[in-house]
Amino acid sequence: MVGVVACGSVSSIKALWETRIKKRKEEQEQRKNARGGATDRLGVRVWEDRVVLARLKEKLQTKDGRLVLQVENEEWKSLPGCLAQLSQVQEWQIHRAGLLKIPHFISSFQNLLVLDLSRNTLSEIPEQIGKLTRLRELMLSCNRIQFVPAELSGCESLERLDLAMNRDLNELPDQLRNLTRLQHLDLSMNDFSVLPA
Repeated sequence: MVGVVACGSVSSIKALWETRIKKRKEEQEQRKNARGGATDRLGVRVWEDRVVLARLKEKLQTKDGRLVLQVENEEWKSLPGCLAQLSQVQEWQIHRAGLLKIPHFISSFQNLLVLDLSRNTLSEIPEQIGKLTRLRELMLSCNRIQFVPAELSGCESLERLDLAMNRDLNELPDQLRNLTRLQHLDLSMNDFSVLPA
């Protein structure tokens, strides 16, 4: 045997190999458990999404032929991602829910006609809102909105915009003049120093 040096007794070499084999099996078991743990967490997340989605489906109503998601006086700091599975909803009415932000996946609701998130704690409007080209009514009164993105001008069907009682809102983007279908604009009880021309 060229290149092989045997040191020690057969029993010590056997013990060394058994130790290595045992360590290797333990490492494999740890990797297996880690993968299983991630799978378990994923399974729990999928289950939680299903429960939340079922709860949201209970909030769906049909009004005047429109599918409406109506949530009021419930604690929803944020809207779950699984809500995107209900993209056929045409109207959101979510009031007094403590909602902190409009989710970025709002742009997946291409059929949305009315977005009423009045009386929450929203501080911003995401740029993605501009992708809602069929949106007719956007009601965000009684929130904490500080900034209106120029992308809102992409809501070319917008007829009603209510931003009343957002006391931290003190300016609007000039692009809002591109909302040619706008018939009702409520900016009351805000602290504007200058309004767009």
